[in-house]
Amino acid sequence: MDVIEVPDPADPRLADYVRLRDTNLRRSIEAEHGLFMAEGDKVIRRALTAGFAPRSLLLTRRRLDALADLAAAVDAPVYVVDQAVAESLTGFDVHRGALAAFHRRPLPEPGAVLERARRVVVLEDVLDHTNVGAIFRSAAGLGVDAALLAPRCADPLYRRAIKVSMGAVFTLPYSRLTDWYGGLGLLRERGFHLMALTPAADAVPLPAALAAAAGRPAALLLGSEGDGLSSRWLAQADTPVRIPMAGRDVDSLNVTAAAAIACYELTRPAA
Repeated sequence: MDVIEVPDPADPRLADYVRLRDTNLRRSIEAEHGLFMAEGDKVIRRALTAGFAPRSLLLTRRRLDALADLAAAVDAPVYVVDQAVAESLTGFDVHRGALAAFHRRPLPEPGAVLERARRVVVLEDVLDHTNVGAIFRSAAGLGVDAALLAPRCADPLYRRAIKVSMGAVFTLPYSRLTDWYGGLGLLRERGFHLMALTPAADAVPLPAALAAAAGRPAALLLGSEGDGLSSRWLAQADTPVRIPMAGRDVDSLNVTAAAAIACYELTRPAA
């Protein structure tokens, strides 16, 4: 364990941790250096367990003793800073006392992710990192096999997505489509029944659609937070599906709640 006291937030050794709340800056830094950030000891441990290689660990002095075992487990520099230095560096209160920079791994090809999958979620332009993290947590927790992301979908390895997912982004296999226009063709070639989640009144209730497609691998298409799925993806789906609502002037749920319910239905054993 290489513990290094760092008193200055401008120290270049801490460059990976600068302005973590600045989304545009972080996208640039993390893409350029091939890294991602994990926050909190539980999430950091899950990244280590998943086999990601750490670049460094940042601990606040007040949490050093409590997290000594974590520091010992990291084969990388362990930087220790005062709370004020951590806040000045990152731009927020590091109340969990631990951050880690990890090396990214190359994403597998979509075909490789689908090879053994039978239940898949496909996200089209879900742009909010919190929502992506929540969807990954539901999908992983309920037994979905894999996820595919459209080209513009938010990064599952952005710090906020990782935090909300509680590390589920490390365990759910995923890949990113490079072709939005024709990307769903890959799923169709693999025999997947494409189910487009929509609040449309004429869509088939999801349980009924799943029963009708029993025995086939299924891909659940989820759209953006505001507009839902694009007209092109809706047109390419085999079946538009909906979550039946009780009424009371509520015709749909937000994408994270809808995804959780849909993933439950998607993975529920057939009656």
